[in-house]
Amino acid sequence: MTLEIVRIPVLTDNYIWLVHEPVSRETMVVDPAVAAPVLAEADKRGWRITDIWNTHWHPDHTGGNAELKAATGCLITGPRAERARIMTLDRLVFEGDVVTLGAAHATVMDVPAHTAGHIAYHFASEHAVFVGDTLFAMGCGRLFEGTPAQMFINMQRLGALPPETQVYCAHEYTQSNGRYALHAEPDNAALISRMAEVDLKRARGEPTVPTNIGLELATNPFMRATSVEELAARRAAKDSF
Repeated sequence: MTLEIVRIPVLTDNYIWLVHEPVSRETMVVDPAVAAPVLAEADKRGWRITDIWNTHWHPDHTGGNAELKAATGCLITGPRAERARIMTLDRLVFEGDVVTLGAAHATVMDVPAHTAGHIAYHFASEHAVFVGDTLFAMGCGRLFEGTPAQMFINMQRLGALPPETQVYCAHEYTQSNGRYALHAEPDNAALISRMAEVDLKRARGEPTVPTNIGLELATNPFMRATSVEELAARRAAKDSF
């Protein structure tokens, strides 16, 4: 069994992920900023949306919840710690919970820092993790509601996943992240090579995500930080870069 995962670009730089499990024919939406493009893509493919999984409360991740539920009757799952911020939630989950899409099982990971209750969904058998705004290609989320120590733990936990794990983040930030990464690690040969590829892709209007854990371990300055202090310094530098 292999999940079918479709990228839907919306707004300025958001990605919504449409995930289909072919045996049950259940279909899940990760972090719908808006509803119309999701409904159109599902309709084009003949998929029936059964679920929404939210990673955190920000409106560009939850803005389409109500409209999608009204149109499809889907079940909305999201972080228990943010139930007061996501009024559309039907099912509340936290660290260690297992959520299913047909025959596929995902484990919930608490990854606070970008928001206080941010979670990720890890499909171990599918080598896939949906990380919202915690981990980006060559970047990490801003620390709006958490601490460098929390984000350091997040980077260590995600970095311990198998290197082939595909990372589905929610924004096309790779090029700007990479420019800072080159500033932080100017002698990193893997990073220099990756940025050349990223620049070519973006010049052609092509997406640069998903990424994978192995690539991030080699090129992401936040995942490569060796201490809380180093991550904190890099995050502060990136914020003003």
